[in-house]
Amino acid sequence: MSEDILVNFTPMETRVALLDNGVTQDVYIERNDVRGLVGNIYAGKVVRVLPGMQAAFVDIGAERAGFIHVSDIHQAAGSGRVLRAVPQGDITDHLHEGKKIIVQVMKDPIGSKGARLTMQLSISARYLVFMPQTDQVGVSQLIVDARERQRLQALLSDCLAQEGGALEGGFILRTAAEGVEETALAAEVRFLCRLWPALSRRAAAANGSELLYEELSLALRTVRDLARPAVQRILIDSRQCFASLEVFCSDYVPDMRDLLELHEDGHPLFDLYGVEEAMQRALDRREDLKSGGYLMIDQTEAMTTIDVNTGSFVGKRNQAETVLKTNLEAASALARQLRVRNLGGIVIIDFIDMESAEHQRQVVRALEKALSRDPVRNQVTGMSALGLVEMTRKRTRESLAHTLCETCPACHGRGARKTAETVCYDIFREIMRNASAYESGALKVLAAQSVVDRLQDEESAYFAELEEYVGMTISVRAEPGYSQENFEIILL
Repeated sequence: MSEDILVNFTPMETRVALLDNGVTQDVYIERNDVRGLVGNIYAGKVVRVLPGMQAAFVDIGAERAGFIHVSDIHQAAGSGRVLRAVPQGDITDHLHEGKKIIVQVMKDPIGSKGARLTMQLSISARYLVFMPQTDQVGVSQLIVDARERQRLQALLSDCLAQEGGALEGGFILRTAAEGVEETALAAEVRFLCRLWPALSRRAAAANGSELLYEELSLALRTVRDLARPAVQRILIDSRQCFASLEVFCSDYVPDMRDLLELHEDGHPLFDLYGVEEAMQRALDRREDLKSGGYLMIDQTEAMTTIDVNTGSFVGKRNQAETVLKTNLEAASALARQLRVRNLGGIVIIDFIDMESAEHQRQVVRALEKALSRDPVRNQVTGMSALGLVEMTRKRTRESLAHTLCETCPACHGRGARKTAETVCYDIFREIMRNASAYESGALKVLAAQSVVDRLQDEESAYFAELEEYVGMTISVRAEPGYSQENFEIILL
């Protein structure tokens, strides 16, 4: 498996794409005026407590107040450190309006919801995640070699001992730490030893809602979090961004320095590697499969539904084999689409009906295998009696469609509009309402060109009857700025 990371940098936004064997798998977008909040640490103030939901709203200085659940509350212990267990009992035992607390954003605002907050703080570095509110040391589950796990724990203990206990708290050794040398790990420990005390002093001096610690920019997070052994190169199309990444790598992740490449080709980076095309397709409802089948993907507020269809694929042997092949191909394709589109929450998949229980098991296993490469936590519950596969995928940021698009002003998000015929009949009814409510000798109808054309053609006979029925002269005029559903009746 060969992976490439593409970084497209402009003054307005930064876009990052992860390619697996040349195929786009993940897309991240960060706009300079609307940066993500995940990882940021704030001094906040409780503005409302909701005992019925065991939650509270916290003002962190953002457009909308953040939301914290009782399970994410950790309080200071007598030593000045914090409790290592989630507090039990009613939320009013821990929070009240006006209380100042230190919180971290764990989920960006999505739709009308504010950011999801936690009081269990953590600071991510290249090899370590520092957790000041615990004393446990863990190792990434992706590091499976027992000797390596023991070596890393011993190495971390030595590095902390060298700092003379200046940093109290727990740690998680990340996957990137596998094979790390003592000098690199010690440098990261020293960095955290400087960062956390400074952050603590800012928190103590904070007055009101204030940003205490801001997560790295998308380009820097890319090097810190996405770069792993499978990554062959990191292509950057901006000299400014390339220079900043060089400095960052030299200071914190020197082993990544050789992976950086400046893209100086005249062709746009995302165009050259097909990322723009993949993003454009990810905004469509329909995703075509190579066999001729296709997926229909619909995103709603509560869930995402995916319908699998054979389309033009007719197979070569029998119907059961055709259906199985389409479903297996769909399982792999939809796992990738979930990543590219960044779809989260509940996902319902309607595979083509299969009578064979073995075929059903094969499809579910294929889906689970494809999803195992997804870095975002997910869970598949299996196939239901109705032949539907239910799964969940953790939602931490807006989907690609919500990031790049807005609700259509013509259909208001319905995805459909009234036909010209329907609008004509709406106009007839509105004319009759106005005729009975007001005394006037004439009316003027302003509508879209398509509606006016139908009024003067297919509906002309009904239009003449209506004029006679209401006893008014009715004129029509096309308005270029009107959508097909918009119209206006003016009394003359």
